[in-house]
Amino acid sequence: MKIKKWLVFLLLPAFTLCAESKSVHVAVAANFSKTMQSLVLEFEKTSDYQIALSFGSSGKFYAQIRQGAPYELFFSADQAKPDALQKDGLVIASSRFTYAIGRLALWSARPDFSNKVETKFKNSLFNKLAIANPKLAPYGTAALEVLTHLELIDVTRPKWVRGENIAQTYQFVSSGNADLGFIALSQLISINKVKKIHQGSYWLVPDKMHRPIKQDAVLLRSAAKSLGAKAFLDFMHTDKAQNIIAEYGYLSLDSLDVGQDL
Repeated sequence: MKIKKWLVFLLLPAFTLCAESKSVHVAVAANFSKTMQSLVLEFEKTSDYQIALSFGSSGKFYAQIRQGAPYELFFSADQAKPDALQKDGLVIASSRFTYAIGRLALWSARPDFSNKVETKFKNSLFNKLAIANPKLAPYGTAALEVLTHLELIDVTRPKWVRGENIAQTYQFVSSGNADLGFIALSQLISINKVKKIHQGSYWLVPDKMHRPIKQDAVLLRSAAKSLGAKAFLDFMHTDKAQNIIAEYGYLSLDSLDVGQDL
């Protein structure tokens, strides 16, 4: 009996490891959360692998990955963090690709701002402006570029409230703590149509006002042998995945006008 008990004990870790290998741990920029959830639902319909998602700012994920966080894939909101990780030798360089190009929107939940967001913004007729922290979130960097382009940095600076990421920026506006906020267009979109916003409206910022928000994904070197991670990356290159991404308001490299760079 003792021998059998020890045999069961020794087999348990191996069985657990096998089960865990079916789960792929993915770090995802906050702006891409709803889109990624839709992608995972589609992927898991025909795959034996399960995707475990973590959402947050690209800057924090970058720091965590450098400290050894056990992610296998990283979907950043920019190219700078994947590039830095590549220079650190922490990613498989050949896996890197631009999975989406984000679009910036200025949104208000206030009913009296309906269809007047751009006018209220340019005339500084608002109380607080929510912006994602540009040190952590690329959409925050893009927001600053827009303010610079319109020469509104000095005028609006006293009214800024900063979110750690684009999701927190959205919350500032939806809760009424800020009249306006620069967010990702994808946060206002459900499949195939813009949400029916009962209060307020948004202004789609012209792409020429900021550099393209190119978002790159990478396979981490620590997960080089992860079949699940590779399977999910392969799925991301399919037409089905690309169509889902487009439905959430993102652009592709093919649709980007090269003349948009500042």
